[in-house]
Amino acid sequence: MKISYNWLRDYLDTNLTIEELSHLLTDIGLEVEAVETFESLKGGLKGVVTGKVITCERHPNADKLSVTTVDVGGADLLHIVCGAPNVAAGQKVVVATTGTIIHKGDESFEIKKSKIRGEVSEGMICAEDELGVGDSHDGIMVLPSDVRIGMPAAEYFGVTNDIVFEIGLTPNRADAASHLGVARDLAAALTARHPEHRFAGVRKPDVGAFKPDNNNLPVKVVVEDVIACPRYSGITVSGIKVGPSPAWLADRLKAIGVRPVNNVVDVTNYVLFEYGQPLHAFDAAQIAGNTVVVKKMPEGTPFVTLDETERKLGAEDLMICNSSEPMCIAGVFGGIKSGVSSSTTAVFLESACFNPVSVRKTSKLHMLKTDASFRFERGTDPEITVTALKRAALMIKEICGGEISSGVVDVYPEPVIHRRINLSYDFVNRFTGQEIPAKDIKVILKGLEIGILSESSGGLELDIPPFKVDVFGIADVIEEILRIYGYNKIEAGDKLNTSISYHQRPDREKLQNLVADYLSNNGFHEIMTNSLSSSAYYEGGEWFDPEKCVKMLNPLSRELDVMRQTLLFSGLESLAYNLNRRQLNLKFYEFGVVYEQTGANVKGDVVRSYREQKLLALFATGRLVPESWYNSESSADFYQLRSYVTALLAKTGIDQRRLQVSESLPPFFASGNVYTLNGKAIYCIGRLHDRLLKQFSIGQPVFYAGIHWDNLVGAVRNHSVSYSEVSRFPEVRRDLALVLDKSVKYADLEAIAFRTGKQLLKKVNLFDVYEGDKIEAGKKSYAISFILQDETKTLTDKEIDKFMDRLAMALETETGAKVRR
Repeated sequence: MKISYNWLRDYLDTNLTIEELSHLLTDIGLEVEAVETFESLKGGLKGVVTGKVITCERHPNADKLSVTTVDVGGADLLHIVCGAPNVAAGQKVVVATTGTIIHKGDESFEIKKSKIRGEVSEGMICAEDELGVGDSHDGIMVLPSDVRIGMPAAEYFGVTNDIVFEIGLTPNRADAASHLGVARDLAAALTARHPEHRFAGVRKPDVGAFKPDNNNLPVKVVVEDVIACPRYSGITVSGIKVGPSPAWLADRLKAIGVRPVNNVVDVTNYVLFEYGQPLHAFDAAQIAGNTVVVKKMPEGTPFVTLDETERKLGAEDLMICNSSEPMCIAGVFGGIKSGVSSSTTAVFLESACFNPVSVRKTSKLHMLKTDASFRFERGTDPEITVTALKRAALMIKEICGGEISSGVVDVYPEPVIHRRINLSYDFVNRFTGQEIPAKDIKVILKGLEIGILSESSGGLELDIPPFKVDVFGIADVIEEILRIYGYNKIEAGDKLNTSISYHQRPDREKLQNLVADYLSNNGFHEIMTNSLSSSAYYEGGEWFDPEKCVKMLNPLSRELDVMRQTLLFSGLESLAYNLNRRQLNLKFYEFGVVYEQTGANVKGDVVRSYREQKLLALFATGRLVPESWYNSESSADFYQLRSYVTALLAKTGIDQRRLQVSESLPPFFASGNVYTLNGKAIYCIGRLHDRLLKQFSIGQPVFYAGIHWDNLVGAVRNHSVSYSEVSRFPEVRRDLALVLDKSVKYADLEAIAFRTGKQLLKKVNLFDVYEGDKIEAGKKSYAISFILQDETKTLTDKEIDKFMDRLAMALETETGAKVRR
């Protein structure tokens, strides 16, 4: 939210600097995220002054140029070459002196002293479009003869300069969603913290002059749903002339990023950002039957909004209607027919209070976010609808002309009941840990416009105004007091209290950081993606079961309408984004939670249950190392990714040899393996299917590993680390060459070897693979090394040969392999 400094000064006097004001705003809970400078004309016309053309002669070397001397109030005349056809001696003109930056549209250039066709030029006599004060480029601007020479052009054209605070408004601070709301907080803080501001207060706009001029255009208001619309106020203004707003009004809106539309709409926007009360102006001629009806329409009713989009109304959408058709989506967006246009001569002004939940549901349904819905969703003050209405009517009458042609129609069947809270001074002091003087508490509460109904020696009875939508109990009141008093003024004592904490083993966070450090150190980049996904990825059920999707009842968008079942799709989105930007060699990892729902039939009813689990996803594609003359051209593959996973498991204490290979393979893999431990999946790994990659427009192989983090942590929990000294006895290596069917997996051979070798076999490694015409069709040749070691003695040749014979027999028996000895 943007707040204009000039605008604030209308309501509040302060001598604080911009930096001090920024710190104070942040200190009272209105965090200043940025401070910007606003200029009604880009560049602020710095270096541009008024002058008088003293002489004007034809350029000796160019027929279309003139050589002039110009008096700009300095000691010397400026020599300026000008190409405008209307330049003449005696004219008062606007001159950009050397060093001035001229902003023309999106382009800018600096005025420099130069020679043009041999003649010195020390500035530029400007046209309207070159200054941004108009669109004409037919010739230079000629000013009235009584203009003072040497006057800054910014002063002549009334350039507005302003400072704009960008405030990160939290959702609970609806009371500060306006300039008056911010001014109220600042006034309270200045009064409480600075003695010189002890009697400072907010100057609110005076609406005492309001009175109807006649009753020539009365409009009846009927509210059918008082829950969704607790209060509705309105008034008519006729005989107006719609046109551009005066410069001061347009500049105020432009400073805070609001585009001026016309004088009527701009007034409603001005009051919105002044009071925080949204208003809407209807063309009175479009209100059929001179009746406004606040009601809900049948579901599916078509309605065209101001952006010329036809929308189908929901059954819970509150609408502002005339006697025959809807005109506006209440609190959100106007309709195309009822808006103010250049032909409008009378308007009906609406100032209402709508139910926050109702507005939020409608805003989300139609994907419409407006300044009005922003405030209604957070809660507006029902007690200022009439005040804001009077302020807007008076401004329209002043700026647009016309007459107030009806009294205020105010439908308020059940006035809001103020909350009452008993505040104990002792409780405040115990709660804050510090004694805050009672007089300071009263000053703060008065500054925040929280009423004091009665006072005793022990505390106060408070009247909470409705605009304090987040103040419900005594803790909320104390929070308000502390915001203004200053959290930094609460002293921290020397005593420190702590308690013994118990952490489950293993420490999940420590384990995750260990794995993340390992992956990052090996060239992987961590990604963090949205836990919301698109249901389109699950349609058809080719990759995942769409029935297990957890659907959002109120989705942010159609692309984020389900909770993700997998980290796969969001990871592929990240890969595709980078590949499209020529980042072809990628290694990503992500820790994330996935969600699914299941249904169980209990006595004829389907009972839904939900499950979430944490996963670790790894992606690799492209080259393993950057392209270079001394690097090989090896690309990411299954074995490289598996080596990372194996090392990762080893860091957590899980030995790859303990895992079993599952026969099932997820459909998104073209090839790969699934590894389990005690019947629980630990990880899956493989090359992703080309059809899946095509959905994301990825044209190169991608290898993926999905680790079931919760199952991994559970396996680590039962793992204990033990130490054994390095053996004094040597290792022995033996190799076997095997010819076997292509269907046999290396993981099967490895498992058989360790099962046969038990404590004797230490390592197994596949170091050569051959498939070709020198062996039978459908066969392959593996060369495997085996590292043997006995912890108690040196192995003899007889013991080694006996083991290798037993191993060869096991491999031949269980896999049908032929051992080439």
